[in-house]
Amino acid sequence: MQALDLLLNRYSSSRLQAPAPKADELETILKAGLRAPDHGNLTPWKFIISQDVGIEKLSQIFEAAAQDANESEEDQQRAKLAPFRAPLIITVVSTADANAKIPVIEQNISTGCTVHAMEMAAYSLGYGSMWRTGKWAYNSFINSALNLKESDQIIGFLYIGSRLPRERKPDLPHRPLENYVEYLD
Repeated sequence: MQALDLLLNRYSSSRLQAPAPKADELETILKAGLRAPDHGNLTPWKFIISQDVGIEKLSQIFEAAAQDANESEEDQQRAKLAPFRAPLIITVVSTADANAKIPVIEQNISTGCTVHAMEMAAYSLGYGSMWRTGKWAYNSFINSALNLKESDQIIGFLYIGSRLPRERKPDLPHRPLENYVEYLD
């Protein structure tokens, strides 16, 4: 797939199915993430892979987080089912160092770039994906269950899998450049 075609036509898939990327494809996806721009070469990130039993465990963590937050039975069930939207989830965590010479915001942005790079790699290999955040990305119960440090921040959950057979590419919105671009003269 040509790089420009990939960048101009990528879209998110909210529901994905097996198969997930094979081990060598997952390695390629992860390596793409490691090539993200990284001011100071701090590599302020880590990736937590959930598939098979890991999806079950993540489901239990989400459900327990919903229970901990005293959410309704319906919301607890929704939380429990959320990880089953894809056969592979990469939880991307910023491990930014507040004492580093590089500002934390730059380290977080760099970590966000890893998600984008992995999503593009998955797409180029023929897989669908969805970068999700939501309340679970900012939940201290989940951070604790994933053994994250207090200073760590989940940047997103990258859901990856095969697109559903009937999935159609959505009509991508036309965004006129003049609405977003200014020239400094």
